[in-house]
Amino acid sequence: MKTKLGLLYGGKSAEHHVSMQTAMAVIKALDLKEFDIHPIYITEEGAWIKGPQLTGPVESVTELAYSGETSIAPIVLSQASVLAEDGTGSNDGGFDVIFPLLHGPNGEDGTVQGMLELLNLPYVGNGVLASSAGMDKVIMKNIFAQSGLSQVKYTWFIRSDWEKSREAAYQKVEDELGYPCFVKPANLGSSVGISKCASKAELERAFEEAFQFDRKIIVEEGIVAREVEIGILGNDEAECSVAGEIIPKEDFYDYKAKYEDGNTALVIPAEISDQEYNLLTEMAATAFKALDCSGLVRADFFLTKDGKPYINEVNTMPGFTPFSMFPLLWKHTGVEYPKLIERLVKLAKERHEEKQKIKHTF
Repeated sequence: MKTKLGLLYGGKSAEHHVSMQTAMAVIKALDLKEFDIHPIYITEEGAWIKGPQLTGPVESVTELAYSGETSIAPIVLSQASVLAEDGTGSNDGGFDVIFPLLHGPNGEDGTVQGMLELLNLPYVGNGVLASSAGMDKVIMKNIFAQSGLSQVKYTWFIRSDWEKSREAAYQKVEDELGYPCFVKPANLGSSVGISKCASKAELERAFEEAFQFDRKIIVEEGIVAREVEIGILGNDEAECSVAGEIIPKEDFYDYKAKYEDGNTALVIPAEISDQEYNLLTEMAATAFKALDCSGLVRADFFLTKDGKPYINEVNTMPGFTPFSMFPLLWKHTGVEYPKLIERLVKLAKERHEEKQKIKHTF
């Protein structure tokens, strides 16, 4: 019995094109003998467009953007989502599993997850709480602090407060963090809108840049450290991959290095000691449980020269592009890309089945 899999991709987000690349990679890896694949494209304006079931290879991202098709209401995912456009076909209850291949706001932040919960549909990845807390770097870091995880110093600002007193904001950064520091939109990923600052002039430009993408920004202390990442799979229990290290050729691992020119070196497995690896996996599992994560997570760390680890963040929907770390980590752990997707679908079904045990009456 094949699994009827709905793929959500695109999205009303600055990471729309990253999502398109992720969708292409997943579609190419899926076994058509095991899955009935139904692409559902979300435009940059937020319209949902269901394409025809895939029956063969897709060679171009543009084939996935059904801009000429009629948009659908998301609620049909749980109803007659497999009917043809003319209404013919069998109404057999919709999809077995939804795979949200969405990055950033309006997809990775709990919004789509909440909709899928209301529709009572199994879906791959993290739930509402983990997605929303993991998307907001300020909330995430506050939870990590409560869990006793070591982090670099940070502070944060709301756009309206900054606009009222810009000089006070810059002074706060200089007093509490100093230079260098990193300015980031609080609710965005893929290194969009991130700047490294070594002076007040750069700090001012960085605030302007980051506030274009979010109403809240976070500023983090810059430290000299290695960037080490670990992949996690699981629901209630976290299974960790080997560690990988990112060695940027530029000043830091920005959007272009991640998705366009591959201008970075990925070392897998990372050259760290067993003691360092064990400490990182322990911290990764703690972060996973603190946010109540499920399905998949990539945990990112800083590791100083003297071996002190700091958790940077977790990514609740790491990309599956050719330059992505998450699938490479699991490949080196012994889980090839197609099998990784199958495991994620299986985890989604298991979590959904477990949720059905919850009583809603008394």
